[in-house]
Amino acid sequence: MSLYTHILVPLDGSSTADRGLQEAIHLASALKSKLRLLHVIDDFPMLADLSTIASFEAGLQRMRQYGESVLAKALAQATMAGVEAETVMREVTQDRVADVVIEEASKAACDLIVMGTHGRRGLSRLALGSDAERIVRSSAVPVLLVRLEGTA
Repeated sequence: MSLYTHILVPLDGSSTADRGLQEAIHLASALKSKLRLLHVIDDFPMLADLSTIASFEAGLQRMRQYGESVLAKALAQATMAGVEAETVMREVTQDRVADVVIEEASKAACDLIVMGTHGRRGLSRLALGSDAERIVRSSAVPVLLVRLEGTA
């Protein structure tokens, strides 16, 4: 039996997240593990810029469609590689995305989180914050961070 049977993969549609997905698919294929593909919609920035309820709803609908597209593409990649996968989309307003990832790993009994990271250092990391760093510090399960090739 594999050490990692259920792997959580947070996805945001970026090339960095896609690199994490590729590593997760490779690992899941080798270990015969199942992937849980997660997309988190953070609507707080839209609330801060709220002009009308109608524009908020339209923006939220676009975010949902984008998330569905990201998850469908990732599911197709896993399926083509012969890896079993499931998708889940979560919406948050006041929680940090990192906290949602940690909560999802626990709720779904995942035993590994695999995600892409920009690998920022110094002032750029401090200025932008790091969901990856927060996940590593707070996760009860191991976290595999995969940097996009060519980043430092």
